[in-house]
Amino acid sequence: MISERKQFILKTIVDEYITSAQPVSSGMLVSKYNLDISPATVRNEMMELEDEGYIYQPHTSAGRVPTELAYRLVLTNLSDKKTKALKESELKILDKSFDIKESSFRQAAKAVAELADSAVFWAFHKNDLYYTGLSNLFSQPEFKQAAAVCDVSGIIDRLEEIIDEIFEDLEEGEQILIGEDNPFGNFLSTVLVKYKHNNSHGLLGILGPMRMNYERNLALVEFIKKKFV
Repeated sequence: MISERKQFILKTIVDEYITSAQPVSSGMLVSKYNLDISPATVRNEMMELEDEGYIYQPHTSAGRVPTELAYRLVLTNLSDKKTKALKESELKILDKSFDIKESSFRQAAKAVAELADSAVFWAFHKNDLYYTGLSNLFSQPEFKQAAAVCDVSGIIDRLEEIIDEIFEDLEEGEQILIGEDNPFGNFLSTVLVKYKHNNSHGLLGILGPMRMNYERNLALVEFIKKKFV
């Protein structure tokens, strides 16, 4: 267990990094969030968080970046509460795009991909697969290098095979797969929902970097799940 102050600092680092994709410094945290502690105190806490494996410094002159362990800790608290991360205008966009007919699912998938700024796959009856939003995924800073593009492309090529392997074992409802637990690649995170419709199961997933907005993406898959309740 880590102290409440450390948890707050860590969550703030995660939130800031998700938004900016830039290493986070102690001075920036104090000034931007009006923290009632000194930069030196934040630095000390950040050094301890680094020693404990929650953050790391990519360059000697840079701020800190969350590790997989940091995201997992934040997600532990996130999974226990219902998300309110979507605006009314965004819910209207989703509602407008969605009709419970498989012919309209592609339009809904595109809307989810746009709002998540990530790639989305949708598997109907296990063996009917549609995906969209790859340009969103490749536009993320993590995937601008050629090697990263090849890694992601390899996952997309194996998408149907991976879904085939995990489909029956997945429980109904929302799940977050991250790092080494993510069959879609330990360099990606996946927020997905398995649902039942017309006596068969479907699976929708949002694929993105580990630096994804989990709260928002959970709200998106929750929206899809509720359409089938």
